[in-house]
Amino acid sequence: MPQTVVISRDARVDFFRGLALVFIFIDHIPDDVLGDFTLHTVGFCDAAEVFIFLSGYSAGLYYGRAFHRSDFIHGEALLLRRIWTLYTAHIFVFMIYTAAVSYTIEVFHNPMYSEELEVGDFLTSTHVVIVKALLLQFQPAYLDILPLYIVLLALQLVLMPLALRYPLALLVPSAVVYLVVQIWGWPNLSAYPEDRTWYFNPFAWQFLFCLGVALGLGRLIERRLFPHDRRLFMVAVAVVLISAVIKLSWTLHWHFDDIPALLIGWLEPISKTNLAPLRLINFMALALVVEWMVLPQAQFLATRPARAMIACGQLSLNIFCLGILLSVTGHFVLVEFGSGLVMQAVVNGCGISAMVATAYFIHWFRRVERRSPATKAGAKRAVDEE
Repeated sequence: MPQTVVISRDARVDFFRGLALVFIFIDHIPDDVLGDFTLHTVGFCDAAEVFIFLSGYSAGLYYGRAFHRSDFIHGEALLLRRIWTLYTAHIFVFMIYTAAVSYTIEVFHNPMYSEELEVGDFLTSTHVVIVKALLLQFQPAYLDILPLYIVLLALQLVLMPLALRYPLALLVPSAVVYLVVQIWGWPNLSAYPEDRTWYFNPFAWQFLFCLGVALGLGRLIERRLFPHDRRLFMVAVAVVLISAVIKLSWTLHWHFDDIPALLIGWLEPISKTNLAPLRLINFMALALVVEWMVLPQAQFLATRPARAMIACGQLSLNIFCLGILLSVTGHFVLVEFGSGLVMQAVVNGCGISAMVATAYFIHWFRRVERRSPATKAGAKRAVDEE
């Protein structure tokens, strides 16, 4: 029987996951000025890559513990419970989202929302769309990440027990499937309406998630999958800097025509659906640079702003769902009541404050619950699982 491995929670993971959730909230608000200061402005990747990778890393670290104790049934049960939690959260958000959009269309008489937020079919064929939503095939705007997360976590029911003993057994076939998608552009899962496919192709994004899982499992069993080589670090720094210069030129060109968009004719289109290699390489280089430069005991992680992001990152599912609803609400406010800088500041400030306040409230409530012996174990488990 292998010994139980105790892994302390890495504040860096929670910090960057919390920051990614804030970026997702901002990026989902169309024409938000603050969106020019998120990750996609200086990189070919964005907060989606951060969220999926860190979700895979956390899954490998947390659920791998059960499999590491040779408790196969317990590990599978934990994964199934988490998948069910994600599924119910997605359906709950879907119902509130569609109700909010429908109500806004009715009140403000603005049919633009129906097409822009991709809920037109829900309004005209509700009985069909609800079934398709339950099957994860109907995915309006903003509601496409959780279905991807559900499918990727379900994949680990088969892969994680094997990957714990042989990490390459997870990454090699995963990389092959990813390359098939890049070369031939398929496969992908079908969506609704019938002529659509998933915005986030699970067959491509599974590689990033599996990479996170493998690294999480590697930390669990104290086996480093990639060398800590300074030459590799310097290459990663070069990739990050070059990507930042090119992508920043695109962002500036969008606002100022006189500034040239470097290499845009050579590099575009860069598929987000199929996780184009340029996005993947840029993200992996960025992750390596951050892992080298931001130490677990970094002092900035103890500051108030960092602690706020950490609090959000520790409750990723709760804050992600809230952020989606706040994004669409902020979009409505900016369209109907003006999109000036003052209003944008109010929307962004209120949204981010609501996310942080909610995270602190949930943490406070769980601390109160821990004082009761009957709920102590359940409260701790809920925090670890996020």
